[in-house]
Amino acid sequence: MPPYRGSHRPYELVDQMPKLRMVQLLSAGVDEWRPYVPDHVTLASARGGHASSVSEWVLSAILAQLRHWPALVRFQDEHTWAHRRFDADTLAGKRVLIVGAGHIGSAVAEKLAAFDADSTLVASAARDGICAPSELPSLIGGHAVVVITAPLTNDTQGLVDAKFLAAMDDGALLVNAGRGQIVDTDALVVELQSGRLRAALDVTDPEPLPSDHPLWSCTGAIISPHSARTVPGTNRRCYAVAAEQIRAFLTGEVPSNVAR
Repeated sequence: MPPYRGSHRPYELVDQMPKLRMVQLLSAGVDEWRPYVPDHVTLASARGGHASSVSEWVLSAILAQLRHWPALVRFQDEHTWAHRRFDADTLAGKRVLIVGAGHIGSAVAEKLAAFDADSTLVASAARDGICAPSELPSLIGGHAVVVITAPLTNDTQGLVDAKFLAAMDDGALLVNAGRGQIVDTDALVVELQSGRLRAALDVTDPEPLPSDHPLWSCTGAIISPHSARTVPGTNRRCYAVAAEQIRAFLTGEVPSNVAR
C-alpha cells in the first residue's frame, strides 16, 4: 500500500517483490500505477473514499464562480465597495453535465440537487439514469456547468478538446476534478482568454502548473493545487476502503475496486 501522493512514487519496488500479489492504492484512480503493475498482480483503488471531500470541492468551486468570489476578493484587495459592479448568478434551475458517474460524480449530483440544479450524468457505459459516451456530443450544449470527474483512461485522455469546448454554451463553466490530461490545456486557455468560458480546476496538464504558464493569468479561472480531497477525514475514509479491499482479496473474493 504505497503513500497517497508525494514527489516520490515507489514504482521500482514492484520489480523487487517476486511474491507480490496485490497493490492497494489510496487514490481514486489507478492511472499513475497501472503501467508499473504486472497483469498477474491485483491492482485496486480506494474509490469511494474521496467522494465526500471532492464533491464538496466541486460544489464550492461552482458557487464561487457563479457568485464571482474571485472578483470580489480582487475588489476587496483594492478596498473597493463593488456594489452592482458584477453579475452574480444562482445554481437554482441550472443544468449541470457530469462526465464520470462513479462515487464522486454521483455525490456531486446529490449535492447539486439540494441547490435545485438538474444533473445529467455520463459514464463509460449506459445504465439506468446514466448516459453513454456516444451521447456526449449532443449533451454538451444546454448545460451551464460541465463537471469532469471521470478517471484518466485511453478513452478520456484529451476528451475535452477544442471541439468539446466550442460546443459549450457561451458563459458556461468547466470544472475539472478528474485528471488534468482529460482537458486540452491550450484549447482551454484560448477560450478563457477570449472570456467566452470560465473554469475551476483542481488538476492541470502539466502538473504542477509552471509559474509562467498562461493559465495562471486567465481571470476567468480559479485553480487549486490538486487538493480537492485534502480535508480532515479523507485519509480515514480511504484507509477504511483499502482495508475492505484487502480483506476481500485475502478471503478469496474479487475486491470491488479492482482495476483489472
